[in-house]
Amino acid sequence: MATAAVAKKNPDPVFEWEGKDRNGKSVRGEMRAGGEAAVTASLRRQGVLVSKIKKRRMKGGGSIKQKDIAIFTRQLATMMRAGVPMLQSFEIVARGSTNPKLTKLLLEIKTDVETGTNLSSAFRKHPLHFDALYCNLVEAGEAGGILEALLDRLAVYQEKTMALKGKIKSALTYPIAVLVVAFGVLAVIMIFVIPAFKEIFSSFGAELPAPTLLVMAMSEFFVAYWWAIFGGLGGGVYFFMQSWKRSEKMQRVMDRLLLKVPIFGPLVNKSAVARWTRTLATMFAAGVPLVESLDSVGGAAGNAVFADATEKIQKDVSTGSSLTAAMQTTGVFPTMVLQMCAIGEESGSIDHMLGKAADFYEEEVDEAVKGLSSLMEPIIIVVLGGLIGGIVVAMYLPIFKLGQVV
Repeated sequence: MATAAVAKKNPDPVFEWEGKDRNGKSVRGEMRAGGEAAVTASLRRQGVLVSKIKKRRMKGGGSIKQKDIAIFTRQLATMMRAGVPMLQSFEIVARGSTNPKLTKLLLEIKTDVETGTNLSSAFRKHPLHFDALYCNLVEAGEAGGILEALLDRLAVYQEKTMALKGKIKSALTYPIAVLVVAFGVLAVIMIFVIPAFKEIFSSFGAELPAPTLLVMAMSEFFVAYWWAIFGGLGGGVYFFMQSWKRSEKMQRVMDRLLLKVPIFGPLVNKSAVARWTRTLATMFAAGVPLVESLDSVGGAAGNAVFADATEKIQKDVSTGSSLTAAMQTTGVFPTMVLQMCAIGEESGSIDHMLGKAADFYEEEVDEAVKGLSSLMEPIIIVVLGGLIGGIVVAMYLPIFKLGQVV
């Protein structure tokens, strides 16, 4: 047992080899083995005369991201649909990955499956990379003998979810980047430009206008305490982001606040609705019971308000309430979603109707992102123009009054 545990933690290295087959044709390939001697012996049994063996260097690589798991799922689904055995599919995907950590993870899962563990249980050993939704769908596919179809559906779900997240990030990145650059420009003006004007104005010997005095006072504060300003802002942002990430109470407060922000709130709300409906539709289509499906749906929405609503829905449904009635009592779902869900319950096609709702709100998010980008540009221009323009006017007011001084 100890040896097996060590083998799992330290898998055999991969060797790249070159040689000639029985017909004298040059061949090359890769093999995972305990050493060069094992590679040579294995190839000799296959009739290959080895001329070169080199151990592949396993670089540290980056962490395993959601995109890596999505690509792996799509590749695994494609290969299994093509009739490639599951273990061989794992081997091919693992060897073809450019991320060494993902390669190691997939080979560990393959080893677990080879030793008799079912695929869903092997995935559950790695909750950091395979969440409850992923494992539940794989388990449903194994139980129903439709693993290939479920993996394909899971790949589609992940791709749509990633595309949705990408749109939200693109909508938020632009204004944040502009604000950061604007603050940098403002700091340069306050620390270097305004003091130069101050030296010029000191020789005028006249009383300066109030706007100019205000800007100069702000500049003096920047020059004297720039380290505290930058340190305070940087530390404040870091502390805020860490609190948001680690504190459940903070997450709930921010999630509720995000839904009420005038411009970004509707976008966040539509995104959460799209992810919620897409997840539940995927679980329904896989044949997972409603109450069990709701275990995974709340967290998939990415918002604590929807997670709390899902928990309430699960309790109501488990006591006999219909899904539509339970959703309506939460007050967080749009009328359209409720109507489509009601139609789905009446016709017995909830997964289809929820999928249609998800498609609609994903398109709504796409349009909202485009509209937001168009809206933010003039707002940012007006705000920055007013700020920089105000400073420029304040610093040139004394120059306009030079005639009075002279």
